[in-house]
Amino acid sequence: MSEDRSPVQTVWVLGDQLNRDIGALRDADPETHRVLLVESTAKLASKRWHRQRAHLVIASMRRFADELRSAGFEVDHRRSDSLRDGFREHVDEFGPERVLTTEPASIDGLALLESLDVEIVRSNQFLCHYDEFAEWASGRKSFKMDDFYRWQRRRLGYLIDADGEPVGGRWSFDDENREPPPRDESFTWPEPQTSALDDIDRAVLDDLPDSCWGAEPDGTWATSRRRALSRLRHFVDEVLPGFGPHEDAMTTRSWHLAHSVLSPYMNIGLLLPGEVCDAVQEAYDRGDVPINSAEGFIRQVIGWREYVWGVYWLWGTEYRSRNELGADRPLPPVFTGADTEMRCVRACLDGVHDRAYNHHIQRLMVLGNLSLLHGVDPWALTDWMWSGFVDGAEWVMLPNVIGMSQWADGGMMATKPYAAGGNYIDTMSDYCGDCRFDRKQRVGDDACPFTTLYWDFLARHHDRLVKNPRVARQVRASERLSNLDAVRERAVEVRSRLDAGGL
Repeated sequence: MSEDRSPVQTVWVLGDQLNRDIGALRDADPETHRVLLVESTAKLASKRWHRQRAHLVIASMRRFADELRSAGFEVDHRRSDSLRDGFREHVDEFGPERVLTTEPASIDGLALLESLDVEIVRSNQFLCHYDEFAEWASGRKSFKMDDFYRWQRRRLGYLIDADGEPVGGRWSFDDENREPPPRDESFTWPEPQTSALDDIDRAVLDDLPDSCWGAEPDGTWATSRRRALSRLRHFVDEVLPGFGPHEDAMTTRSWHLAHSVLSPYMNIGLLLPGEVCDAVQEAYDRGDVPINSAEGFIRQVIGWREYVWGVYWLWGTEYRSRNELGADRPLPPVFTGADTEMRCVRACLDGVHDRAYNHHIQRLMVLGNLSLLHGVDPWALTDWMWSGFVDGAEWVMLPNVIGMSQWADGGMMATKPYAAGGNYIDTMSDYCGDCRFDRKQRVGDDACPFTTLYWDFLARHHDRLVKNPRVARQVRASERLSNLDAVRERAVEVRSRLDAGGL
């Protein structure tokens, strides 16, 4: 590009905004706009990131920079001590007349941008901006995800008939999506697509700090928009028809089942939620996908995902410190490498190590459930999941962990604690069959730790939970246990062994 046509404005693209159609970049022109991307060494050092999580973001940034260069943009892609330093270095070097950037996905990120001389452009990375969510929530004494989901369906038009009513006559087909894993062991799910690693991947891995942990990438996670779009097509064509029935199942035979595994791409911008839901709607309209699969998936995206995004911004930074149950135990060593005889926990943690991924029921009803029953500090679990999952981000993890999983907000997010004993895990998985612990036993060396801790949890929080109509029946049942004292004594031993990494 000749000197007299050098760009005079900068668009600063953050590492989770990697799409030409997002915010400030949408109207940028190579003739007038230079693009800035900053890899922050401080960000890499801020947590003990899973290797695949860090690789996904950095490799995707580098490929996006190349994509922009191919489109004619001049790109300043630099590694700096911090985002602030990278911005200042860029301004000192290029002296742009204006620096534009899209609203970030975090409260702290917004505070940083507001402290700098940048013009912040409204984000369109979600289908419901957090201002629109706040307006929807305003004046309501209470609100639930289901109310928001119905509002979203009507205003966006997904799976809505000509009269403005839900197709199929129901808003949710969730009751058809709770089947346990098929008993027929010959049953298989389509394998996710993979991509061969290349020089960019290897360079990124060489640049990662020694503090990163977990298995190296194996090509499961796409790091370009082209490959993310291919993953989307594969999901819609091959996987989505079978998504619904076993959405909540867990099995050692498959780490992915019929889950989309598209969340990492939506979270960093390689895919946009609208194009994902449009593809599902079109497949349903063609008759390729049953209503329970189409509705169940769209509910995850425009319902739960966007609800989590909205409440993150609505409830703000004080939500980080919520701890209504007074949970204060450290994260058990099994989460950071210690071995365990609990087969369900081992299966889920192996998945995190190998792929930086568990699906939502593994996160909620195994790892989250164990932490809730044990009494883990909610922020310790939040921070671990944030840094350990390939789709981790603060806006994702705060409401999901603090609220949904750990009930640390006392019911702002979920109407009841998602606590369960071994029976639930046995019903929804094949984990328990070969486990050395007996999910039917509450006491004794062979008693399932989940079963023991579940009844102890109800007793420990009796006075609070007995007032909750969704769990009062179980609390009353705990009062009638003939061996409740022995259960609580056993629970002390279980928690002690969990803390020591010896269970």
